[in-house]
Amino acid sequence: MSASMVGMSFLLLGIILLLGKWIRLMSPPLQRLFIPSSLIGGFLALFLGPDVLGYIVTWLGYDNTFLADGLFPENILDSWAVLPGLFINIIFATLFLGKKIPNLKKIWLIAGPQVAHGQSMAWGQYVFGILVTLLILTPFFAVNPMAGALIEIGFEGGHGTAAGMAGTFEELGFEEGADLALGLATIGILVGVVFGIILLNYGIRRGDSSVLKDSSEIKMDKLQQAGIVDFDARESAGSITTRPESIEPLSLHLAYVGVAIGIGYILLEILILIEELMWGQSMDIYLLKYIPLFPLAMIGGILLQLFLDKFDVHQTLDRNIMMRIQGLSLDILIVSAIATLSLTVIGENLAPFLILALVGIVWNIVAYLYLAPRMIPSYWFERGIGNFGQSMGMTASGLLLMKIADPENKSPALESFGYKQLLFEPIVGGGIFTAASVPLIFQFGPVPVLILAIVLLAFWMWLGLFHFGRK
Repeated sequence: MSASMVGMSFLLLGIILLLGKWIRLMSPPLQRLFIPSSLIGGFLALFLGPDVLGYIVTWLGYDNTFLADGLFPENILDSWAVLPGLFINIIFATLFLGKKIPNLKKIWLIAGPQVAHGQSMAWGQYVFGILVTLLILTPFFAVNPMAGALIEIGFEGGHGTAAGMAGTFEELGFEEGADLALGLATIGILVGVVFGIILLNYGIRRGDSSVLKDSSEIKMDKLQQAGIVDFDARESAGSITTRPESIEPLSLHLAYVGVAIGIGYILLEILILIEELMWGQSMDIYLLKYIPLFPLAMIGGILLQLFLDKFDVHQTLDRNIMMRIQGLSLDILIVSAIATLSLTVIGENLAPFLILALVGIVWNIVAYLYLAPRMIPSYWFERGIGNFGQSMGMTASGLLLMKIADPENKSPALESFGYKQLLFEPIVGGGIFTAASVPLIFQFGPVPVLILAIVLLAFWMWLGLFHFGRK
């Protein structure tokens, strides 16, 4: 693939993102549902690709025209298909860069209930996902047992994790798993925001909110719904920490991201070597070589941040700039992942796909309505809705729902949600276990992983219900 073709693929992605934003600006229903422009752009690119436009043109008998394979050349699609696996490393490397890493005691005191509730939701996705795969999907639809991990990968992990796991799925002989996980992630975002708004209105009417007393208070003005910041309220995207004649601040921050990913790569190679020398050759058990890079890139970011906290006396790393890098990477990832999603694979596995989606949605709603008020002793409504949004596919969805539930930040929801990530994302939601779940099922079968998930679900539920819930 030529460099000019790679450049052209990024140019087209930019155009698609702009069209997605324009469609959102012109569509009040999409604004009210808070559908991200990247998701709209991704669907637009998918429609203009071979699986929709190309199929329609061929079905109409124009199979010899230039639109028979869709609007985009095959080289462009090949370039887009690679991008999610690359940009997920940037997203995870930036998760904790620029954040002050507090001690575990402080995290536990502030965010403990939210950690217990979030962990319960994540392990429940494994439990019910593996159960429905063992009892229904594998016996009746001959679905690979590794599908039991798809709910957590797609819903809790989101598009980034699903795309990052594509190589693992392919190596383990479950190629369709990547498309099914991306499809679940897409369903998760759409359903998460829509059901989140419904749950917010329902809870306020029941009097669950400690902040809002009437559902009319959750309404946003037109600019907020359109995703535009009022001119007078606009703030800087980040602080310039270095003089540009020395080094461009954005270049410095990209360098920090590269170092974090590099540390993660070294850690992964060390782990693979240890596995090879200690139990790989003797027992023929290999797990670590199937784990993708992105969870180790997150660990690399944490280690780099701890180093900078101690030795960077000039504080050259700015969190806001890092967030902009993360946001850009996420937009590119979502558009390219959805644009290259195989509708054929989802169509061939439609019944299992819908069953997994339904099981995941029902569990998340039950875990929010039943577990949150019993596990989170104060402001459960505002804090639990953040966990619900994240468990449906995106941290940004959780933040959005918390912002709607608590527009003036009167509750500790936002602070505890941020601290919760430090004890959550390194493990599930795209963390080490998420990356290892598919190789674990491949090596040991679904039953041992199910037993482990049940034990961990029981532990976190006990901790939430009987420790935090009684406070």
